[in-house]
Amino acid sequence: MFDLDRFIEDCREAVRQDPSHKAAREVLARANADPAAVLKALGEPQAASVSPLYKSPELTILNVVWGMRMTIMPHDHTMWAVIGVYSGREDNIFWRRVSGAPAGLIEAAGAKSLGERCAEPLGREIIHSVTNPLGRLTAAIHVYGGDFYGAKRSDWDPENLLEREYDFALHRRMFEEANS
Repeated sequence: MFDLDRFIEDCREAVRQDPSHKAAREVLARANADPAAVLKALGEPQAASVSPLYKSPELTILNVVWGMRMTIMPHDHTMWAVIGVYSGREDNIFWRRVSGAPAGLIEAAGAKSLGERCAEPLGREIIHSVTNPLGRLTAAIHVYGGDFYGAKRSDWDPENLLEREYDFALHRRMFEEANS
């Protein structure tokens, strides 16, 4: 059975013991071993959204629900993350900066599809874009090693792949548009 309060406390303790992603990944892997229990505790996803479950300077835990066939442009977090899909599928394209290129130009560097029961770590330097390839909502717990909302971050224009300041308002609109 998934207990949200216990999960949050276990994540807090994991980060106190090890500021890297390793201990937090183990906590998420244990919780996400039973995706049906996570789904029951957090509820059936109703709409695309990003809902904070816990926030502190050292740790942010989000419940992210991707809209049907929703794609979000390349972005970074500037902190480690661990992603645990508990319903649906999340396809990630990983990007890298083009050496010597101006304006933070990036190029594709790999991809990984995440499904139920995963607990996939992303390093602090990772740039990725996310697509929900399904005709239904996808839901995942995202655990971040820091203040997700307070960090200076970047996203990349999806047409020219040039870096720009992360625009929270734009990202909120993308989730809203996925619901219309």
